[in-house]
Amino acid sequence: MAPHALPFHPRRPHLVRPVPIDPTGQLGPTRGQARGPGYRRTSHGLYVPAHVRGDLVEQRIVEALPASPDALITGWAALRWLGGSWFHGLTAAGDPLPVPVTGAKTVRRRASVALTKESWLQPAHRAEVDGLPITTAVRSVHFAMRYATSLVAAVIVLDMAAYDDLVTVEEVRAFTGSAGPRTGVALARQACALASESSWSPMETWLRLVWVLDAGFPPPLCNQPVFDPSGRLIGTPDLLDHEAGVAVEYDGPVHLDARQRRRDRDREEAFRSHGLEHVAVMAGDGRSEATVRRLREARRRARWEPAATRAWTITAPPWWTSTTSVESRRALSDADRARLLTYRRAG
Repeated sequence: MAPHALPFHPRRPHLVRPVPIDPTGQLGPTRGQARGPGYRRTSHGLYVPAHVRGDLVEQRIVEALPASPDALITGWAALRWLGGSWFHGLTAAGDPLPVPVTGAKTVRRRASVALTKESWLQPAHRAEVDGLPITTAVRSVHFAMRYATSLVAAVIVLDMAAYDDLVTVEEVRAFTGSAGPRTGVALARQACALASESSWSPMETWLRLVWVLDAGFPPPLCNQPVFDPSGRLIGTPDLLDHEAGVAVEYDGPVHLDARQRRRDRDREEAFRSHGLEHVAVMAGDGRSEATVRRLREARRRARWEPAATRAWTITAPPWWTSTTSVESRRALSDADRARLLTYRRAG
């Protein structure tokens, strides 16, 4: 690595720390070097070698931190830094989101950074992880929910933070309940009431909210394993209407693969053969009247069987290890996490 391409942290050796100009050229570029093609300015007075990719999300986060002792990375960027695999830092159109920074008192504004000043930031809300000052996971989720563009977006924030076990819904609910009358708190409280710890993707959360908010149905179970009476696993639908007996799936682009389509067909046949109605919503369907109508028709077609006569159950056999809550996943050993959670692949 070039002399001035300083690794940000031993656990993040692929990231480069921006450095100020050094007249001696020992700890940073000289003023002349900084003006040349070998360096790229990241912010006022800070530089990295020009070959360092500024479009990598973690590098963008590092470069967004201003030279201010009070500044903290927060929101989606802090959650990404903490291991939130669904926080890509991109808009739906694929454009980079500004990196949210809070606590900085005197910082020059730039388009790549979203600065906020919140006087209620407390010492307990602060953390340093791998050399980066951030707000804690709960505080970061709370922030991102309050400034979300919609209720659906706010629920997705909480669901996807829970996906990687960064927070529980109850932790965020308690934090939000004590926050007082601040910007976006009402939105965050609404989102807490709709959140799930067992959603495996933003689009699964979206589909669940279509089911609840648009179709007007009771909240379904998310990724609930379904068994036959002998304890054999039938399948794990994205959503399960336990009352009516409806398995709802979201088929994204990956489901267009021929092998995946065969697996989907086999799953649908397994659900139907055990008395579950099945309905799939595909990428691009949107929150249209046609989508809501298909969900309603599926629920009308369902058998609505009493539990005693069903050929399926959600009661797991004694040997089954549950992973449907954050607490159950946090309790797993590293070996069990690798064995039991590999099927959940973040996009």
